[in-house]
Amino acid sequence: MPRHPDTRDRIERAALSLFASKGVNATTTKDIAAEVGISEGAIYRHFKGKDDLAWALFSTPYFELADRIDRVVAETATFADRIDQMIDLFCALFDRDADLFAFILLSQHGLLPRVTDGMPNPVESLRRMFQAAIDRRECVGTDANLMAAMALGLVTQPATFILYGRLPRPMADLAPILSEAIKLAVMR
Repeated sequence: MPRHPDTRDRIERAALSLFASKGVNATTTKDIAAEVGISEGAIYRHFKGKDDLAWALFSTPYFELADRIDRVVAETATFADRIDQMIDLFCALFDRDADLFAFILLSQHGLLPRVTDGMPNPVESLRRMFQAAIDRRECVGTDANLMAAMALGLVTQPATFILYGRLPRPMADLAPILSEAIKLAVMR
């Protein structure tokens, strides 16, 4: 087989698609290799194994998402505007790369134990945003974890419906109604 300088990128793209659709546990290195059109051993020239590949695909965008959420919170004046910006951020991520969105926000559970205290974490970033709103009495809830879970649910369920063809794309078209739903659920 001829060597391609973009083999690592092709492995990552194929793995991301398979991980998003089948899950990490159900995807084999053989599946990934077949999708890319390389030998299974070629994957090991780029990654120690499937778990290393999954972590590489998960951790970088997961940490970047946390940083982006923190920037939105720091740069946005009101709680209502933070919610709008947050929804725009999630919708843009979905519309730009639905496989990545599905992998880091819908299929994340097997990789979350590797996220330790001190690592950037989008859920913790959202929790802090809601805790600050609770502290300022801008939020009806008293449990920031519950508020973050509710907000994430209002984003991830429509995304899941889009993935299964029950709602039309782009997700950005849903941003105003999603923002409004979250505001109705959590604001005074």
